Amino acid sequence: MRLYSSKISTIVEAVNKSLVDAGDLEVSDREEFKRDVESILKEYRRKDRELTDRAKDELERKKLAYSDLFKVKRSMAEDQDFGIGEEALNWIANQLLELFMQSKFVSEIYADDSVIRKKLKEILRRHMQADEDLDREVRRHLKHLTENTSTFEIEYQKQLELIKRKHGLD
Repeated sequence: MRLYSSKISTIVEAVNKSLVDAGDLEVSDREEFKRDVESILKEYRRKDRELTDRAKDELERKKLAYSDLFKVKRSMAEDQDFGIGEEALNWIANQLLELFMQSKFVSEIYADDSVIRKKLKEILRRHMQADEDLDREVRRHLKHLTENTSTFEIEYQKQLELIKRKHGLD
């Protein structure tokens, strides 16, 4: 899972529609509420970039292969109680829930935490999985086939559906 800056405004609107318009949250100032949600998402991106940079520095310092980047980054993220990969959904959802509890722009919360958390995770999952990542993963499974053949196209679609299901993107 990866949060792209181009998806932040889409996610903010989806959170607004899914929680405020649906009646799970009552807000006193919708625009300020949106800015609060946006600030959590931007902070996640900032921390993620910072962690990536620190992991790259660590690789260089220890003279490790670049292929170890994710392992080093994951270790650093765990030390800081920060979510990356699949755990990013939980981390962001928890931060947003905390925001809703403390925000002066959220007047009332009508839904249970578990209901809100589930909705947030669905929104995040839907928007954080990029088509490029899916394509890369599908192609990795189809290395044995020649591109631009009918067999490749058929298998590509099958693999794409499997991977979407695996990541909960049906």
